[in-house]
Amino acid sequence: MNLFDQNPLQNILPYGGNVIYFGKIIPREKADFYYEKLMHSIEWKNDEAIIFGKLIITKRKVAWYGDKNFDYTYSKTTKTALPWTEELLELKNLAEEKTGTIYNSCLLNLYHDGDEGMAWHSDDEKALGKHTSIASLSFGAERKFAFKHKKTAETVSTFLEHGSLLLMKDETQTNWLHRLPPTKKVKSPRINLTFRTIID
Repeated sequence: MNLFDQNPLQNILPYGGNVIYFGKIIPREKADFYYEKLMHSIEWKNDEAIIFGKLIITKRKVAWYGDKNFDYTYSKTTKTALPWTEELLELKNLAEEKTGTIYNSCLLNLYHDGDEGMAWHSDDEKALGKHTSIASLSFGAERKFAFKHKKTAETVSTFLEHGSLLLMKDETQTNWLHRLPPTKKVKSPRINLTFRTIID
């Protein structure tokens, strides 16, 4: 351990999980490059969810990529993974290097502006296993990201910057919900990559 390290990575949750914010890990120019590449090379589709028996189509767009054609089911709809693009593999390798975890899949989200967000939820699908690790890379607009404890309702939040990395691991998905709150302040898009490990 380096006692003179001025920037130790700290858990932003007070208890019951482990969330590490690495901050900006990709220089601005390179982050701009990935943002443009992802915007135009990913097979974006409007997300779908079945809520109270009704099919809901979101404005937010998503894409699902992986080592092989993994199926991933959430909100009662199923996606089949597409093969990695060159840029996604580069970013996967970077996330693995920084977090010390190997990932085999990635769910991408495209939020066109601050009107689009994500409601409280946990990434606790059976396919991800227990105490899963999820590495989240952000490009584009800076957005607030919030956590809420399932029992105490205590909340914690941080801001995810262009070119930044956030890691959720250990009991986080068991004990905490998370969301991307809508905001009128943000007028530009954000792309988010969440690298995951599907248990085959």
